[in-house]
Amino acid sequence: MTGGSLGIRTGSYGSLQLQNAVSHVHATTTLVRKSSRSSFSSSREKERLCPCICRYLARAKVSMLLMVAFALFIFINGSFTFHKGANITGEIQDSRPRDITRYELLNYPRVIDKSQDSNSSESSLTNSKIKASSHPSPLPRSSSIPTRRKQHFSSFGHRHRCDHFAFPPPPPDGRRRPGPRPCPVCYVPVEQAIASMPSSPSVSPVLRYLSYVHDENPIKIEPHGGSDFGGYPSLGDRNAAFDIKETMTVHCGFVKGSRPGRQTGFDIDEADLLELDRYHDVIVASAIFGNYDVIQQPKNVSGEAKKNVPFYMFIDEETEIYMKNTSILGSSKRVGLWRIIVIRNVPYADARRNGKVPKLLLHRIFPNVKYSIWIDGKLQLVVDPYQILERFLWRPNATFAISRHYRRFDVFVEAEANKAAGKYENASIDSQIQFYQLYDGLTHYTRAKLPVTSDVPEGCVIIREHIPITNLFTCLWFNEVDRFTSRDQLSFSTVRDKIMARVDWSINMFLDCERRNFVIQSYHRELLEHMPPPVIPIRRPPATPYSIPQSTSTRSQMKRNPRRGRGERRPGSKRHHKLGITSINNSLF
Repeated sequence: MTGGSLGIRTGSYGSLQLQNAVSHVHATTTLVRKSSRSSFSSSREKERLCPCICRYLARAKVSMLLMVAFALFIFINGSFTFHKGANITGEIQDSRPRDITRYELLNYPRVIDKSQDSNSSESSLTNSKIKASSHPSPLPRSSSIPTRRKQHFSSFGHRHRCDHFAFPPPPPDGRRRPGPRPCPVCYVPVEQAIASMPSSPSVSPVLRYLSYVHDENPIKIEPHGGSDFGGYPSLGDRNAAFDIKETMTVHCGFVKGSRPGRQTGFDIDEADLLELDRYHDVIVASAIFGNYDVIQQPKNVSGEAKKNVPFYMFIDEETEIYMKNTSILGSSKRVGLWRIIVIRNVPYADARRNGKVPKLLLHRIFPNVKYSIWIDGKLQLVVDPYQILERFLWRPNATFAISRHYRRFDVFVEAEANKAAGKYENASIDSQIQFYQLYDGLTHYTRAKLPVTSDVPEGCVIIREHIPITNLFTCLWFNEVDRFTSRDQLSFSTVRDKIMARVDWSINMFLDCERRNFVIQSYHRELLEHMPPPVIPIRRPPATPYSIPQSTSTRSQMKRNPRRGRGERRPGSKRHHKLGITSINNSLF
C-alpha cells in the first residue's frame, strides 16, 4: 500500500506538473499578446525617467551627497584593513607551502593572564602566560620568569583598566603618509604606574651570579673578528657561554682596566663615574657618536619622573666639540633633561659600533640600576618612562622587551635588505649568516617557532630589568656584534634562541606600531642639514571690505532677469527641447 502510493504519487505528481506547465505557458502567451501596447508605453516611461534622473544628478546638493557617501564607504572599508607591515606572509621570502599569516598569530592557542589587555595578547605572544597546545616547536615554551611575583594590580582591584581596551588596526597607508604608522596603546596614569613597580626583583632562571672576564693583554687566536675591548673570545668561550649554570663568568666588553669606564678603551671622567655609580630604580639612556644625530628633548614627562628618573646621553669627543661650538653644551653638562656623559678613547673607528657599547652594556656602566629604557639618539621620547615600563614590562610580567621589525621577520630577508641598503659590507654580512647556518643551525622563520613571532627586532628601543639572565643575554649579544658586523638585528635571534633552549625565559616582542606610539623618529643630522629650510607663509592683513556701487542700468537688468526658482526651466535649454519632443511622441501614440 505504502509502496504503491509512493509510485502513484510520483506519477500523478508528474502529470500535474505537465498540466500546470501547459496552462502556465498558455497564460503567459496570452499575457504577452495583451501587453504589447503596455510594453510600448513602459518604454515611453523609461524615456521620461532617464531625463529626470539626469536632472537630479546634475544638481550640486545631490552630487555632494553622493560624494560624501562614497568617501564614507572608502573610510569604513579602509578601517578594516590591517597595516601592510604586520603581514608576515608577504615578507618571508620562500616557496614553502606553510606560510604564516597574521590571522594565525592572533588566533594561536594560548592561555593569557587576565591582567593583560587585548593589545598585549598580540604584542606579548612570547611572555610568561603563553602555552602552546598544538603546533610543534623546537624551543621550550617558557614564561618570562617562573614563580615570578604576585600580580601588582591587586591593590587596584581584580580588573585592570586596560582589560577591555579595543586594539584597532593601524590606519591604512596613504599617498601623503606612506610606510609604518603608530597605533593606540593603553597606558595607566603615572601615579598608578609608579605604584605598579614591583617591590622585589624578578628571579633569574638558573643563573644567579654573573661575573665578567678581565684580561689586560687579550690575544686574537682565531681568524674571526673581535677587538681588544671585547677580549677576543674564542669559539670555545662562545659555546661555554651558552651553557647556562648557576654561576658564570663571560666576556662582556671592558676586559681591561680596574672597572668599566676607567682605562678600558671606553673611558669616562672620574666625576661622571661617581654619578653612574649612584642607585636608581629607573634610568633612560641614549647616545650620539660621530656627531651623527641631533639631540631630542623628551616630552610629556611627569614631575615624578623628572625628579627621580635621570636621563643620560653618551657622546664622543667629536660630538662634544660640535655641541660646544654651537653653544648647545655648557659647563653644566646638561642639555634640557639630558645629563651629558663624554666618552674618551672610543674603542672602534665605526661610530655606530661605539654606540652599541652603552646600548647593550648598560648594566656594566650602571651597576646599581634596576630598570632601564634605551632609545637611539634619533628618537624623541613622548610618553612618561613609568608608563612605558608598566605597559611593556610590569603588566605582562616580562624582564626584557623590544619591538619586532614592522616588515621583516626572517634573518635572511633582513640580511638581504642590509646589503641592498649598503648598511655594511656585503661580504661581512654573508660571512656572518653562513657562520650562523653552519655552527648554530640558523633557518628561515617558520610556523614551528610560534608563539615567537619574529626573528628580527627593531632594536632602537630596549626596555629591560637588570637581572643576571638579561645581563647575560645582552653580553652575549654584544659579543656577536663585536665578532661580526655591527648590525645587531642579524645576531639577535641566534642569541635569544640558544638561551631560550636552555632556560625558562623569553622576550616580550611587541608590535612596532606600539613603539612608534611612545617615540618619534627624526632624521640623521646629515639629512637634516641638506634639507631645504621650511617655507614660512606670508601673512597679509585682510583687505577692508567695500561695496561696489550699482548703476541704474544694472538694477534694471536684475529686475528683467530675476533669479529662477528651483523648479523653473531656462527657455531654450536642451532639456526643455527633449521634453517637448517626448510630449509630441505621446500624442501620436
